[in-house]
Amino acid sequence: MVCIRCKMVVKQELKKLSIHHKTIELGEVEVMGELNQQQVVDLKKGLQKFGLELMDDRKSILIERIKKVIIEVIHYTDEPLKVNFSNHLSEKLNYDYTYLANLFSEVEGINIEHYIIIHKIERVKELLVYNELTLKEMSYLMHYSSVAHLCNQFKKITGLSPSHFRKVKANRQLGLINP
Repeated sequence: MVCIRCKMVVKQELKKLSIHHKTIELGEVEVMGELNQQQVVDLKKGLQKFGLELMDDRKSILIERIKKVIIEVIHYTDEPLKVNFSNHLSEKLNYDYTYLANLFSEVEGINIEHYIIIHKIERVKELLVYNELTLKEMSYLMHYSSVAHLCNQFKKITGLSPSHFRKVKANRQLGLINP
């Protein structure tokens, strides 16, 4: 559950099943009391209709919590981190970073650093489409050491330079406006 719509779907399914909850956050729900077996089955079925799944094993839950922290920092925070990402993850999740990194790689098939880079580039793509920041401002916001570093990673992930990506998006939008 990584977006606002997902939270709305979960809330709707809980309400439909008369399951009371304390909180619904990105990636997790705190329910009031214990769920019986039928409620768990019904909730799983209801969530699956929307492409969501109910996780109940500790490793999967921890992986989702790692993703949630990364997504919150990259997509929903404009303030730079005061510590590096590995320390931030360790502090937020109360686990040693080495353990988190090994678990993440084992389960997801990519390392945390690559997952972070992918999300940073997705965020840069959003910023390029909105065309409100310069590349220098984006590199600072996304914690790159330089514009060149940002551009190199962007090209490595997307196959395009940021300026070419911006032009392609602008041309597509013009095509939609002037068919």
